[in-house]
Amino acid sequence: MKKAVPTPPQDTDRSDETLISVKDLHVRFTTPKGPVHAVRGVSFDLKRERLGIVGESGSGKSQTGRALLRLTAGNGSIEASEMMFDGIDLMQASEKSMRAIRGSRISMIMQDPKYSLNPVMTVGAQIAESCREHEKISKAEAKKRALAMLEAVRIREPEKVYNLYPHQVSGGMGQRIMIAMMLITDPEVMIADEPTSALDVTVQMQVLALLDDMVRERGMGLVLISHDLHLVSSFCDRVLVMYGGRIMEILDAKHLDQAQHPYTKGLLSCLPQMDGQHEELPVLQRDPNWMTEDLSGGSNA
Repeated sequence: MKKAVPTPPQDTDRSDETLISVKDLHVRFTTPKGPVHAVRGVSFDLKRERLGIVGESGSGKSQTGRALLRLTAGNGSIEASEMMFDGIDLMQASEKSMRAIRGSRISMIMQDPKYSLNPVMTVGAQIAESCREHEKISKAEAKKRALAMLEAVRIREPEKVYNLYPHQVSGGMGQRIMIAMMLITDPEVMIADEPTSALDVTVQMQVLALLDDMVRERGMGLVLISHDLHLVSSFCDRVLVMYGGRIMEILDAKHLDQAQHPYTKGLLSCLPQMDGQHEELPVLQRDPNWMTEDLSGGSNA
């Protein structure tokens, strides 16, 4: 009998796989006071990594995240040379195709759970509904998976919490419930828009540790949107710095202290340090040229 040849082990490292590719993204809004150009020519790739998008309020970071799911408000418009996900052109995809992608393959955690959770539904029913919306399973199976997910996000007494309403849970628990709702469909990409801004420092670290575990265990790509440069630099693999709707700089989080752009340097110098010598924190000096200069020479790549 011919001896069977063992199958060589497969390379399972997919960390270099590009999940989303964005080129020349623009988001504009029509307002009573005139047009607003919120995102101006943004380009980046997302791999199976933790990508931080950081910047001050109004920099365009949230609108960049929403544009990936085409969740821009009705008075807004999205344009891009390319916005690809797993071979799918997100700019050309039908609304039916986008509904199949949203929540199932690309999920988004909103900033404050009290505005995102339905106040008249129990949290368990909302998690189960998220699951049944994308998969043809029974109510009993959906409840079983929802309870398992509540346990996975480290909520004690999941049976009890399953039957609670959003106003009956704390902010930290509400954020964990949102994470459970977004992860139950096993997405490939998670967009987290300021997921810890309403939480105290201790709970922030717990939520970030939970997200980190989920990303590593499931091999997802994570986009973490935040104004907290300190938090992003300590948690993410790469950092994308935005100002005025543009990307000022993209660099590895571990090399953030080697930033070259004056805006990134300014943000870093404004961070309070325990051993700092400043009597007062410096005020960031902005250059009007940052809004108009051509940044296509590498910082957006």
